Amino acid sequence: MFNPTINLELDHLNIGAFNLYDGPRKLGTMQLNIDDGKLMIFHTEVDPDSRGKGYARQLFDAMVAYAREHELKVVPLCPYVRKQFKKSPDEYNDIRKK
Repeated sequence: MFNPTINLELDHLNIGAFNLYDGPRKLGTMQLNIDDGKLMIFHTEVDPDSRGKGYARQLFDAMVAYAREHELKVVPLCPYVRKQFKKSPDEYNDIRKK
């Protein structure tokens, strides 16, 4: 049974990504930066062979949970994240940077 893991991997400047793994293999990434109470999301990408399996959504859900847990406002520079926020604006109003 496939049980992906999602890790938040940041450098010393809080630049990094949520990365989704199947064992050692990276299947997806959501690139970001955390600064001054903001979680800026730049890009979401899933391995071409793994698309259509809900992995981008899993990365998105992990990001949302992290933003809420750490009281961060999300700056959705990534088209995928903007689309998710637009589809359900009331659901993400608490974390979306105005």
